[in-house]
Amino acid sequence: MKILLVQESDWFDRGVHQQHHLMERLIPKGHEVRVIDFEIAWAKKTKRELYSKRRVFDGVSKVGIQSGVKVIRPGVLKLPLLDYISMLLTHSVEIRRQLEEFHPDVVIGMGILNAFIAMAMTKPRKIPFLYYLIDALHTLIPFKRLRFVGKFLESNTLRQCNVACVINDELKRYSMELGAKAEKVHVVRAGIDLKRFNPRVDGFQTRKRLGLDQDDTVLFFMGWLYPFSGLKEVATELVNVSNKQPRIKLLIVGKGDIYDELQRIKRDFNLEQLILASWQPYDKIPEFIAASDICLLPAHRNDVMKNIVPIKMYEYMAGGKPVIATELPGLVKEFGYNNGVMYVEHPADVLKKVIELLNNSTLIEEYGAKARNFVKRHSWDQITDDFEDILKNSRFPNNA
Repeated sequence: MKILLVQESDWFDRGVHQQHHLMERLIPKGHEVRVIDFEIAWAKKTKRELYSKRRVFDGVSKVGIQSGVKVIRPGVLKLPLLDYISMLLTHSVEIRRQLEEFHPDVVIGMGILNAFIAMAMTKPRKIPFLYYLIDALHTLIPFKRLRFVGKFLESNTLRQCNVACVINDELKRYSMELGAKAEKVHVVRAGIDLKRFNPRVDGFQTRKRLGLDQDDTVLFFMGWLYPFSGLKEVATELVNVSNKQPRIKLLIVGKGDIYDELQRIKRDFNLEQLILASWQPYDKIPEFIAASDICLLPAHRNDVMKNIVPIKMYEYMAGGKPVIATELPGLVKEFGYNNGVMYVEHPADVLKKVIELLNNSTLIEEYGAKARNFVKRHSWDQITDDFEDILKNSRFPNNA
């Protein structure tokens, strides 16, 4: 099967998500995969240019399973707002080109603009179109006044697609609220590579390299540093308790919008307990999880986060680590209250929960074991097989 995936995010510089795992695992099963992506964070690059030319990357691997993904990046104007306007043209040209040259058997959309365009182009060609949601997409649009346009397009794509996939039950409810028919929507949960992420990984050398002592309690977060990630609040509370709890350390692996602010907090308050490790290769992440004691998802309860279950949750838990997270509807529905995830009302409450755990040292190990036990049934191999079946069956859709 020839698969074309279109997205409005960076295939390379953003974290490893569902699409990376699924696409790379489909290739050894005999499928051919091409991806059209968008350099979403171009404004943060040190090297600036007014216009980027079309580029093609062969043999791409993010997960390390298979190096056969071809990534095509159409050119765009690199000016605020004009980048998206120019994307409408360049991605339309590229999608049409791939439909005519590649002849995909199915097209997968993971964005808003280029997904809508791809769906419109597949219909007259009778090519099945699958809409795959890992977020409430319109809530991520940086220009708030344009979110209603995004919601309109997202809703139309959900109504007209042949089939939709979401990563949890809350996103299924969300997609149906936007107009998707229940029989079209499949829940394809996040998976985990249980060999790569497991409690047997040795984090000693990573702790040593980072200057962490055996007696330190290491809190860990990885991923894109959004303003609503809650990490500024956790870092601020760490400043407040640093004298009484000098052994609590906060280790952050990632980059993004608030990286500079976190560096400022570290510098202004001489906060040696805050360790910013920037971006790390994916194959090193299990070692960072192994080097930690408790993992975090202290995100704000907003429209972006309330319905989703980030894949990092499964990776934390597969490493046998307890997780402290904000009590978000998607997380509660996915993990419940007795499976290794502890909830707080606000990001600033994280350290209170940590101190509670430290007062009963056996709880950390106990919750970590529960976390591992919960996620060990979520194998990527099985999830890829399930997703492959959906792709094959999408050839005979119950069209809207």
